[in-house]
Amino acid sequence: MFKRLSLSAAIFAAATAPAFAHLDPAEHGSFMAGISHPLFGADHILAMVAVGLWAAQIGGRGLIAVPAAFVGTMAVGFLLAVNGVNLPFVEPAILASVIGLGLLVAMAVKLPVAASAAIVGAFALFHGHAHGGELGGAGALQFGLGFLIATAMLHAAGIGLGIALNRTGPVVTRLLGAATAIGGAALMLG
Repeated sequence: MFKRLSLSAAIFAAATAPAFAHLDPAEHGSFMAGISHPLFGADHILAMVAVGLWAAQIGGRGLIAVPAAFVGTMAVGFLLAVNGVNLPFVEPAILASVIGLGLLVAMAVKLPVAASAAIVGAFALFHGHAHGGELGGAGALQFGLGFLIATAMLHAAGIGLGIALNRTGPVVTRLLGAATAIGGAALMLG
């Protein structure tokens, strides 16, 4: 139990670092830049791990459907941005996603899988748009594939952590959700 709590604490301590995921567009364009991009922003890490935690709470088909909805809709948002389609309030929506997803985990909200997938999909659209909007003229395909894979890896980490913690009871997972929501609020103020 102590090992799991230590790992959870380390993950969330690392996630509280300032958001550096939004880099200069000239630095984008490679597959490895796409892989690393979501790993250097607290907003990305908190939201994507929360999706995995929530999927673990939902269970069943939600283990795959909820993260898949996030990744798929994130790709749509990315393509919209790359093709010059603007969305309003992208950064506020991303911060709202961190708070919202954290609260969904903290309250262990159980919705039908389709509704859960729709919620994360709505948030994912803005995350994907932010990635595409920062890309500039660099290589969209390689970068896009990289950040989609990294996103799926963060979801898988959240699912694994959620499943492990759910075996000991729902309290720690719910506390991580609350910490995620608080982290999102802190990012809004920062």
